[in-house]
Amino acid sequence: FNGIDILINNASAIVLTDTANTDMKRYDLMHNINTRGTFLASKLCLPYLKASNHAHILNLSPPLNMNPYWFSVHVAYTMAKYGMSMCVLGMAEEFKQDNIAVNALWPKTAIATAAIEMLTGTSSTSRKVDIVSDAAYVILSKDPKTYTGNFAIDEDIVKSVGVKDLTPYACDPKNADNLLLDGFLDVPEALSQHQKTITSANRVRQYHTSAVNYKEKEGSSEGQIPTLFASISKVLSSDLVQKTQAVYQFNVKGKEEGVWHIDLKNGDGQCGQGEPKNPPDATLTMDGQHFAEMFAGTNIIECFL
Repeated sequence: FNGIDILINNASAIVLTDTANTDMKRYDLMHNINTRGTFLASKLCLPYLKASNHAHILNLSPPLNMNPYWFSVHVAYTMAKYGMSMCVLGMAEEFKQDNIAVNALWPKTAIATAAIEMLTGTSSTSRKVDIVSDAAYVILSKDPKTYTGNFAIDEDIVKSVGVKDLTPYACDPKNADNLLLDGFLDVPEALSQHQKTITSANRVRQYHTSAVNYKEKEGSSEGQIPTLFASISKVLSSDLVQKTQAVYQFNVKGKEEGVWHIDLKNGDGQCGQGEPKNPPDATLTMDGQHFAEMFAGTNIIECFL
């Protein structure tokens, strides 16, 4: 397109574990994707943004709330997300002379994503992604010279342009006034609701850790991977296909070397040995043991976060 006007740093990795239960691979993953990824993308886009007459960087990251609670429950994740927010704080001032706006956007409530469904088991107390996209549109339409360095909340943004009824944004209109608040907000309800979410996340983690240990001990005459794919095939559905919309190819190395695939883009989903019928959107190469650990428990949503 011969230019870049807008950069949105949205990619994020989330692991809600305390210090003792955060292994360094997951720590590095969160910091590489959240903080380093945001900094690197902003750095590489900078020359093109400088040449634009309407340049915006928008990070999907929380306000810098210094309440110790938000650090105590998942300090590694908080550091990684706050790294994105600190990019906003610093770059907004640094790029001001170049007329490049740098802002953060954060939802007031839970948004119906795969991560929320994994952590809470439902999207009925969440809002649709539409409220975030509408708020982003409003922010990105503003004059970059005058609107920069803000930590915006989606609900506040849409209300500022005249939206009075937020019910259509709710996944379940009956719960429009009883939604799950997002983390990092400076309101008492957010803390109490977040504690319940953390408890749920820990149960998920403990379950999958147990599943991995079980698979390691159990063994199988067929091998771990055929057994795992047999389990995965039982949970494929058109609903999961609609949510994922991607085809994956796995090049497995080690004792159980081979090629496997999961098609979560077509029909009711399909998985098995060999290359997929349709071109893969992503190809992952890994050791067979790591592959088995990733899929233990057959929670596909968690695997692809």
